[in-house]
This record gives sequence, C-alpha cells and structure tokens, in this order.
Amino acid sequence: MNEETENLSKADFQIYDLVCLSHLRWDFVYQRPQHLMSRFARERRVFFVEEPILMADETHLSVSEREANLFVVVPHLNRAEAEDKTIEVLMRDALDKLFAPSAIEDFVLWYYTPMAFDFSNHLKPKAVVYDCMDELSMFKFAPPELIENEARLFEKADVIFTGGQSLYEAKQNRHSNVRAMPSSIDVAHFNKARNIKESPSDQAAIPNPRLGYVGVIDERIDLDLIREIAEKRPEWQIVMIGPVVKVSEEDLPRRANIHYLGMKNYDELPAYIAGWSVALMPFAINDSTRFISPTKTPEYLAAGKPVVSTAIRDVSRPYGEQNLVAIADTSDEFIAATIAAMNEDRAEKLAEVDKFLAQNSWDKTWQRMSDAIDRAIAEKHSMAANSGA
Repeated sequence: MNEETENLSKADFQIYDLVCLSHLRWDFVYQRPQHLMSRFARERRVFFVEEPILMADETHLSVSEREANLFVVVPHLNRAEAEDKTIEVLMRDALDKLFAPSAIEDFVLWYYTPMAFDFSNHLKPKAVVYDCMDELSMFKFAPPELIENEARLFEKADVIFTGGQSLYEAKQNRHSNVRAMPSSIDVAHFNKARNIKESPSDQAAIPNPRLGYVGVIDERIDLDLIREIAEKRPEWQIVMIGPVVKVSEEDLPRRANIHYLGMKNYDELPAYIAGWSVALMPFAINDSTRFISPTKTPEYLAAGKPVVSTAIRDVSRPYGEQNLVAIADTSDEFIAATIAAMNEDRAEKLAEVDKFLAQNSWDKTWQRMSDAIDRAIAEKHSMAANSGA
C-alpha cells in the first residue's frame, strides 16, 4: 500500500458503521464479540444483529441501544410466515428494513457465523470481515451447510481473523489475508480478584478449598473428568459457573462437592474467582475443542489464580510451555497438578504472569484488527481506482 493510499485510509476510510452478524446473543456470556464490538462503538455506530427468534406475533425488529453507539438488533419472525417463506428471505428483508431507517450507508460487514451469508450477500459493504473465533462446523448440532457457507464467505471476505493460533494454522492457506488474533484480556477487570476478600453469598457457603470453572458448560467440557476428581477428592469443592448448553441436565455429574451456580454477570466474575484455590479448564479433547483458544486462560491468570488445564493446543502453547498453566489430562494428573498449584510460591509466579500479560490486551487486539480493516478498505479503493471502476 503506497503513501497516498495510506493517507486516504486514515482520512476517509475510517468513517463507517459496523454491522455484525452473530450466532451468539449479546446478553449471553460476555466474551470476544462483546469485548471487540464495545471498543469499535467508541468511534462508530455498531449494529449487533442476532439470530432470529420465531414467535406467534407479527414479524418485527427489536433494536435497543445498550451503550453509546452500540445497538443490539433482534429479528422476531412470525412462525407461520417462516413456514411459507425461508428464514433467509425473511432475514434479508429484516436487514433491509434495518438499513434505511438507521441511515446505514457506508459500513463494514462483520461475520461471526457463515450461516448469515445467505441473507446478507446482497449487501454492498466497504469491506467484509470474518472473525473466525471457533471452528463452528465441529460443534454439536452444527448445520451441515456451514462448511459450504464458510467457503463462500472466504471468497468474499477482505480480511479473516482467527480466534487462536491453531485456528490460524488451519485457515491460513485458504485466503491471502488471514491474521491470528487470539482472544485477549481486560487485565484491570480481573486483577480486582487479587484484592477481594469476601465471596458472593451463594459461594461463601461452600467450604474451602474451592476449585472453580467459569464459562459455558457444553460438549466441550469433560464431565467425566469433573466427576472423577470430585469422587477421588471429596474434600475439594468444585464450583461450576455458567449456562448449561447442549448438555442434558441428567448428564451433569452430581455429587455433594460439585456446585452449579448458574450464569453470572461479567462484572461479578472477579468476586467469584477470588474465592477459589485453583482455576480449572477441564476441557474434553475432541473435535469441538481442537481449535479453541479459551479467553478464560488469561482471565484466570490476571485474577491471580493457579490454573490447571487439559492439553488444549492453544493453552499448551504458549501457557503450558512457559509454565504459566499446569497441563494435565487424567483425573490423577489433574489432582497432582492441583495439589502442586496449591503449594506453589504465588508471589514468584505472579511476577511471571504479569510480565506475560503486559503484552496482551483487548485494546491492543482491537487496534490491530481496526488497522487491518482500514488497510483492507484502502487496498480495495486503490484496486478500484487502478482498474478505472
């Protein structure tokens, strides 16, 4: 990109709305999309479009401003109408009805799910972004057409971000502009846990030592591992915080020392983590976890807790390699690693943790992504100008 194009990108191309098409709901677990979209909203309007809700009432859009410049858009589709037409047709109409009243003209289209491609490929954005935070095709109940849709999205996208290094390695040869953007950390938020002395009421009643997990409880969690640890060490209390998704309640391990506290607000998390002796990442080793890069890894570390995880690739490197996280797989290995973690010199370890985390933040990751989008827009402009379009 030449100097003239660089100047153009800074002067002209940074002015755009961002329309994000997501498979996750804004009010679900606060994670990568919320961190990034909130930062984009500091300098532009962001429209976060969720998947539709089928209902008996008339089809309509619900648009609510959650914070300055950030609008959550929920399409409510009439169930009978959806039977006569396809969801794609109704969603295309819904997007069109969003754009005109909101005066969305210059915009970037940001995808979290390839399944949104069918009802949005008629739009004319300044750039198309695909933030591939997970390998969704390997998740339970994934639509069979997801892989085909992703291939079409790769053809149209101007820049591809991946949620971790292993996912980058799997996608890098499929597009000329793939960038690894591993999930980051709001250090100041989770650092609060280091100075919190009292647990929330529902956790305070649970005896110590407490081993904790926070996040979605789904097919990615090794429920047998949790059950075995609880059985072998009945004096340890295992605290599970988060929504249960795609897993039957009957399949959850039930023991007197396993406590399901449900989903908590993002702002509440430091207070819960503060009351743990060790933070757990008991992920199953299966297709759905092959490419995950858990956000909770740096969050646990910033909170000052020792962490024990199964051998997830993006946890083993760099966290395991740098001895910041203990890697274990079997219940006996988990127990041994947990005992060692409880007895380690935390002051020495925290100095290493803080040095590592100083290199990483959501602000830095967001800025790199924003700059990459500006470059992509500028390059498109340059190509169009050179072709006489």
